[in-house]
Amino acid sequence: MIKHVPFQSLGKANHGWLKANHHFSFAHYYNPSRMQFGTLRVINDDWVAPGKGFPPHPHNNMEIITFVRSGSVTHEDNAGNKGVTEKGEVQIMSAGTGIVHSEYNRSKDPLTLYQIWIEPNERNVSPRWDSKKIPDSLNDNALSLLVSGYSEDKGKALFIHQKARIFGGKVSEGSRFDHGITDQAYVLVSSGCVEIVSGDKNITLNKGDGAEVTNLLSIQIHALEESELLVIDAP
Repeated sequence: MIKHVPFQSLGKANHGWLKANHHFSFAHYYNPSRMQFGTLRVINDDWVAPGKGFPPHPHNNMEIITFVRSGSVTHEDNAGNKGVTEKGEVQIMSAGTGIVHSEYNRSKDPLTLYQIWIEPNERNVSPRWDSKKIPDSLNDNALSLLVSGYSEDKGKALFIHQKARIFGGKVSEGSRFDHGITDQAYVLVSSGCVEIVSGDKNITLNKGDGAEVTNLLSIQIHALEESELLVIDAP
C-alpha cells in the first residue's frame, strides 16, 4: 500500500524566523491520525532565517537525524561536540541518557532542512553526534545509504540505535529503478518530481510531498525530472 501525503496537508507553523511543516504531530500541531509511522516519530520540513535558530534545549532517548537541503546549520552540545553541517550533508545525534544542544543558522542565507526523529531500540546510551557528506552526483539506478542501525553497514553509513536505514540522493530525469524495503518506508521528495510505482498502483510526488509505503517488498522510483529524495526504512 502507498499513501500519498501532500505538502499542503502537513501541519503548519509560522514564527517569522521559522516556518515549519510537520508530517506528524509536533509542538502545537496535533493530529490524532498523524502521530507517527512505526518508530518514525517526527519529520519536520523547516525553513530558518539567517542568524536565527534553536537555543540550547534538551533531548533524551531519541535518534535525531538532520538532512540539510540548503544553507548550513551550526550544532553545539554539552557533550563537547561542535560542527557545521552544510547543504548536501546529513548529521545524526543519539540523545541517549540526555543531551543539551543548540542549532543555529549562522550564515547569511536561509536554511532549509528535514529533521527526523526515530525511536531507538536501545535506551540510555551515551550521547553522540556525527555528520556525513551525501554524494552529490546524479544517480540513475540507486540511492546512497546515508544512515543505518545495522552492524553490517558500519563504516558505510552514519550509525543510529535502531534497525533502520535512510537512503537519499539526487536522481537524474528519466531514471527508473527498484528500491527494496525491509520493514516499511517513508518517502520524502526534497526537490523535483518522482513517481512511486508498485504493480498497477502509481503515485506522483512533488517537492515537499511524502508517502507512506506498507506491506510491500519493493517499490519502483521513476524520476519525472531531476529530483532529490529520501527513503526512510524503519520498523
